[in-house]
Amino acid sequence: MRKTIFAVLFAAVALVAVAVVQGLRPGNDPVAAVQDASVMPADGPSLARLGNQQVSPDELKALLAALTPQVREQMRGNRAALESWIRARLAEKAVLEQADAQGWRQRPDVERQTRAATEQIVFRDYLQSVSQVPAGYPSEEELKQAYNAGKANWTMPALYRVSQIFLAATEPQTFEAVRRQAIELSRKAQASPAEFAALANRFSQDRATAERGGDSGMQPLQQLLPQVREAVARLKVGAVSDPVQSAAGYHVIKLTEQQPAREATLDEVRGQLTQALRAQRQEQIAKAYLDGMLDTATLSIDGAQLSKVLEEVR
Repeated sequence: MRKTIFAVLFAAVALVAVAVVQGLRPGNDPVAAVQDASVMPADGPSLARLGNQQVSPDELKALLAALTPQVREQMRGNRAALESWIRARLAEKAVLEQADAQGWRQRPDVERQTRAATEQIVFRDYLQSVSQVPAGYPSEEELKQAYNAGKANWTMPALYRVSQIFLAATEPQTFEAVRRQAIELSRKAQASPAEFAALANRFSQDRATAERGGDSGMQPLQQLLPQVREAVARLKVGAVSDPVQSAAGYHVIKLTEQQPAREATLDEVRGQLTQALRAQRQEQIAKAYLDGMLDTATLSIDGAQLSKVLEEVR
C-alpha cells in the first residue's frame, strides 16, 4: 500500500513527526503546556467561560499559530475538535484553580517535577539557538535529490468535494422531529440531485457552507467526521446519501466531485520537504554540538557509585 505524502516525507528523512489533528488535548498542546489559570485577565474578552475561568481569543490564536499550516487549515474546518479543546481547556483551568487553592504547587514532588520541566524547556530552547540551520538550506539540487529518492511512494490522497445539508440535534426532545426532517430532505435531494444546492441554502444550519449550496470544498476523507466519511466512501459522484447521524445532528451528503490519489509533484511537496530536511539538519547540528561538549571535557563515571544506586532502587 502506498503511503500518504505526509507520512512518507517525514519517514524519508528519519524524523519523528508530531501531528495535531482531530483531537487536541490540553495537556499535550503547546499552549496549554505553558499557560495556567491566571494568564488571562478575568475581565478580558473571552470565547468561553466556566465559572472564574475563560478561554480568550488570543489563547486560541496562539494554539492555531503553533500548528503547521497544513494542520491549521484542517482545524479551521473542524469546529467540533476546536470546541472540544475549548471545553477541555476550561476544565483544566478549573482543576488548576482548585489545586492552587490547596497550595498544590508548593508540594515537594510538584516542585521537583516543575524544576525538571523547566530545565528541559531551557535545554531545548538553548540547544535550538545554537543549532540554527543556514538560511539557504536545502538548495534546489538537494530538494530534487530528496524528492527523487522517494517520489515513487509519495502520493496526494484522493480528494472529495462534499456538499451537505446539516440539521442540528442536540436536545433529546428534538431528535425525532429533526430525524424526520432529514429523511424528507434526503428523499427530495435523491429524487432531484440538481436541487441539492437550493435545499442546502434554505435548510442547512451550517451557514458557512449553506451560503455555497452546502459545498465544503475538496478534502481527503480523513478530514471528515467518521460517520460522514463512511457515507461518502459509499457514494458515487452526483449521488445523495440517506441521513447520517453524528453527535451534532443529521447530515444529508452529496458527493459532487472526486479526484483519485496520484503522485505528488515537487512543487506540491516543496514546503513540507524543505521543513523536514531543515529539521533533520538541525538535529544533526545539535548532536554535533553535544558531542563536541563531551569531547572537550574529561568524562568520568564512578562505577561503584553507579552499582550502589542500582542496588538501592531495586
